[in-house]
Amino acid sequence: MDETKNFDLNIEKVLEDWKVYHGLREIIANAIDEKSLTNTQDIEIFKDDLGNYHIRDFGRGLTYQHLTQNENEEKNSNPDVVIGKFGVGLKDALATFERNGIDVLIKSKHGDITINKSTKHGFEDILTLHAIIKKPSDPNLEGTDVILTGITDYDIKQAQNFFLTYSNNKLLESTEYGEIYDNRGDRSKIYINGLLVATEENFLFSYNITKTNSKIRKALNRERTNVGRQAYTDRIKQILLKSKSEAVIDRLVNDIEEDECGYSHDEIKWVEISKHACTHLNSKKNVIFLTSEQIQNNFSTIDDARSEGIKVVTIPNTVANKIKDSKDFEGNTIRNLETYFEEKNSNYEYTFIDEKNLTDEEKEIFNKTEEIINLMGGRPSNLVHILISETLQKDIRGHEVCGLWNEKENRIIIRRDQLKNLETYSGVLLHELAHARSGADDVSRSFELELSSMLGIIAEKIIRNS
Repeated sequence: MDETKNFDLNIEKVLEDWKVYHGLREIIANAIDEKSLTNTQDIEIFKDDLGNYHIRDFGRGLTYQHLTQNENEEKNSNPDVVIGKFGVGLKDALATFERNGIDVLIKSKHGDITINKSTKHGFEDILTLHAIIKKPSDPNLEGTDVILTGITDYDIKQAQNFFLTYSNNKLLESTEYGEIYDNRGDRSKIYINGLLVATEENFLFSYNITKTNSKIRKALNRERTNVGRQAYTDRIKQILLKSKSEAVIDRLVNDIEEDECGYSHDEIKWVEISKHACTHLNSKKNVIFLTSEQIQNNFSTIDDARSEGIKVVTIPNTVANKIKDSKDFEGNTIRNLETYFEEKNSNYEYTFIDEKNLTDEEKEIFNKTEEIINLMGGRPSNLVHILISETLQKDIRGHEVCGLWNEKENRIIIRRDQLKNLETYSGVLLHELAHARSGADDVSRSFELELSSMLGIIAEKIIRNS
């Protein structure tokens, strides 16, 4: 390059609301992008002995072609770059510096670039911002060195606040869609490839989205700040749904428990995220998930669970409905009140009483068994045994049951003290026979219909024989 050239930047819109640190943000972002594209060393930001700030990368060196407004296809196709447009951000930065009286010198092996106002070609009465391009003062310079005069330490600090790399956020977990960070401030920060694009007042974590989608790319406006939540919500959900670390899962679960008190964050309002946290916790720890109402109404059962070393986790009804009958990542059923009750029943050891060890009074009542069964049409084909046990397991509310139908073993088991009189024994036996005949649980339509049918059969026989 043998002579000085003026390059009209053709800036049509001056961003009056941009501060100096917004311009610095663009310069830093371009330097970081070049570092990512060329896999060179980290960028440098420093003040020289004259008080000028330098933003230096070690890539291929900036050329005047980068001052055009065309999108950089190389950046658009690379998932690690911050912005994707080189010329637009750079030109906006230069205009902001000029407006605020900041002197700029951009040095690379391709040339030196400064800026000033000069007349627009063909229109002598119009002054526009031009880039002044000269031959390189250092033809061997590695990368690009942007030298700024008039920049304050505050400007640099504010500009660095836009970048994850200069934050003190602690990384909690990385996923294929992005990273989850500890939230150390009043507001959570949303980054896209390390560039701050939004803040959230009620998020539990901060996030760095590393895999963008069309919605996010469309939302990255010229200012690249204040991107709306609707643009990144789906991606943050995907990040959380891929999370596995205890640091993330435990905090989500703790937040779910805080929901009843109104202290929770927005992430657990997304039911699929709450379900994911519960599912993962069930895989890793000995827990039971209960609603606050279930805890209030089942003190005895809850005490039993806690005495067995099971951690009780309180969840809202919406989450309880979502995880019902679901499996965790190990294929185990997520434990709730019903599944815990089933676990206890399946592991219960009965104390069966041989008929010959019953008292005479008990034998007399027990010997009426077939007669009672015949009242409602005879023994069901799936009923093999009717047994007496000294004790039975407790129901969900912690009360010992009087009798039960065990479908797997094809047997009815009745607690021994129900043989105290014929009326009590008959009632329990008929109740369990209704379960055997219907195959339905208590408080179900099928069970009630079967019980009504049996009562009708018995009533008819009594009336006909009277």
